[in-house]
Amino acid sequence: MNRLPWHDAERVEQLMATLDQRILLLDGAMGTMIQAERLNEAQFRGERLADHDHDLKGNNDILTLTRPNVVADIHRRFLDVGCDLVETNTFNANRISQADYGLEALSEEINFEAARMARELCKEYEREAPGQPRFVVGVIGPTNRTASISPDVSSPGFRNVDFERLVKTYGEAARGLLDGGSDLIMIETVFDTLNAKAAIFAVEDEFERRGKRWPLWISGTITDASGRTLSGQTPEAFYFSIAHADPLLVGFNCALGADQLKPHVKALAEVAECRVSAHPNAGLPNELGEYDESPQDMARSIEQFAADGLVNVIGGCCGTTPEHVAALGRTMAGYHPRLPPERATA
Repeated sequence: MNRLPWHDAERVEQLMATLDQRILLLDGAMGTMIQAERLNEAQFRGERLADHDHDLKGNNDILTLTRPNVVADIHRRFLDVGCDLVETNTFNANRISQADYGLEALSEEINFEAARMARELCKEYEREAPGQPRFVVGVIGPTNRTASISPDVSSPGFRNVDFERLVKTYGEAARGLLDGGSDLIMIETVFDTLNAKAAIFAVEDEFERRGKRWPLWISGTITDASGRTLSGQTPEAFYFSIAHADPLLVGFNCALGADQLKPHVKALAEVAECRVSAHPNAGLPNELGEYDESPQDMARSIEQFAADGLVNVIGGCCGTTPEHVAALGRTMAGYHPRLPPERATA
């Protein structure tokens, strides 16, 4: 267990006290909101990267540098519906993923600017409503490579990334997120626990270098009806393999809608000694890869998570908009947060 002092004990105490009081509201899908803007190649490039030699359309993270007004407006729309926790626009802001766009050198800057932007907006909303603190969640995505599984079906032993490279990649992202003002770090959409372990190692190493720590949130993803992560773990196995990191929160996100995700969150909640989160998709994708579940239907599905005492944080992943998150917030208002086992029996 990490015994370093908190980077900001007062801020962390405020976060924990708020988690004790109610189920907190996480924002929704940044990618869904960016897609709705229908930006073209020139808009993704902006002036700064107008002459870059790779196509950039679809690189949502670079918009933090080239179209910060678009990203800030999306943050505002989620803050306007009452979100307590705001995720940085950094899901793919790492050297490995940005290599697809020839922008490896900008990965740390993207993380820094994304966290700084979210921090400034949270401060603005806190000034307007001092009774509701807003927290910046520094997002570290999984990268587009897996350390446990071969990408070549004819060569099971082959790997296109190793642990050391992942640690360096995640460490660079973590530096930017922490320097930019993140309140906590979320290692999210974990499909390969070996990747997550590399991210944990990198984050802990950065904490050691700074001589202080930040709260850690780890969120896995169940990839299909098997009830396992891509690297083969059940919810219980996933938790026990990352519990050594002493996370403040552990949960599941993406891949499934609320109805399909609930049994896996329940299994997690039965073993987790920390707080539990869930941010599912807006149902399952249709034949066009789009998400059709309405805010009201999603909120009805999510309500059972709260009624059964499974969660401390609820939010949305793919397909979720401010309208979805607003509906979740209204539904959660009447329920108490889950108590970790040792506190529930104290």
